Amino acid sequence: MATASTRSVGGSAAPRSMRRVIVWGIVVGAVQVATPLAFWWLDAATVYAVGLAAIAFVYIGFAVADGRVHIVVAECAVAMAFVVVAAAGITGTAWLLVAGFAAHGVKDAWQHRSSFVSGTRWWPPFCAAVDWVVALAIVLEIVLGTRFHT
Repeated sequence: MATASTRSVGGSAAPRSMRRVIVWGIVVGAVQVATPLAFWWLDAATVYAVGLAAIAFVYIGFAVADGRVHIVVAECAVAMAFVVVAAAGITGTAWLLVAGFAAHGVKDAWQHRSSFVSGTRWWPPFCAAVDWVVALAIVLEIVLGTRFHT
C-alpha cells in the first residue's frame, strides 16, 4: 500500500523515486568527475575515456538479460560507437569526450522513453544524470584551461 510519502498523482511513486534516482546520478557523476585524481599517473582524457567506454557496455548486459538478439546486436553496435569516440578522445580534443558523454546521456533519455531494452526502469535516468554531470564538468574544465594530455 502506498503511503503519503510515496504517493503522487495517479497513485504512482514513480516521480518521487525517479527524482531520487536522478539525485544519485548527480552524486555518482560528481564522483566520476573526480576519478582523474584517483588515477593521477594517467592523463585525465584517458580516465574519462575509460569511464565513457565502461558505461557504454552496461547496456550490453541489459540487452543480454532482455534476451532478444536484435537488442543485443544493436546495443553492441552502440557500445562500440562510444568506444570509438572514447578512444579518439584519449589523444584528440577533450570536446570529443564532452560529445561522447552528452550523447550517451541522450541515448539514456531515449532508452527511458522508448524502453528499447526491457528491464532498465531506473537505470537510464540515473545514467543520464551521471553522463550530463560529467559532460558539463569537462566543459568547465576545458573553459578553465585544464590540460587533458601531458
